[in-house]
Amino acid sequence: MPEKSLILTGFMGSGKSSVGVVLAKRLGSDFIDLDAEIVRAAGRSINEIFADEGEAVFRSMESGMLKNVLAAGCANVVATGGGAVISPENRSLMRTYGIIINLNVSIEQVMLRIRGCCDRPLLAVDDASERARTLINQREQFYADADIRIDTDGKSVEDVAAEILCRLKELAA
Repeated sequence: MPEKSLILTGFMGSGKSSVGVVLAKRLGSDFIDLDAEIVRAAGRSINEIFADEGEAVFRSMESGMLKNVLAAGCANVVATGGGAVISPENRSLMRTYGIIINLNVSIEQVMLRIRGCCDRPLLAVDDASERARTLINQREQFYADADIRIDTDGKSVEDVAAEILCRLKELAA
């Protein structure tokens, strides 16, 4: 395991949680899903947080949780929420405490992977595909500013994890 946390970024449906579990297992480290930690701490779903308090409150909770997880000083595999990269403070924390790994995914794959999901409040709109395209375009510059970037379309979770491990070896060399 690298000395820093491995921080997975990417749009919803890119595979951050699935890949994170496999990656942590292969490295013998802990896996932390930021969204799951927020739900646990808040005692309610992300949908409920968005509905009751709005996106700004959720983003504040997300930033606080990211800070707590990374400042703990343990080298873990951390899956962030898709919008965590929006905040300059979050990006700074990620850069300081971790190796940032972006999982890139096409709009088509996003729509296939999240089809039937009802826990994506930002895509609870009439034209979810167009909304996803807009959000990805707004975040692209932040996603692209990663130490490692992996395209996930057409790849299994295991293949993506293996590719990350190879790229980590290259970075360490």
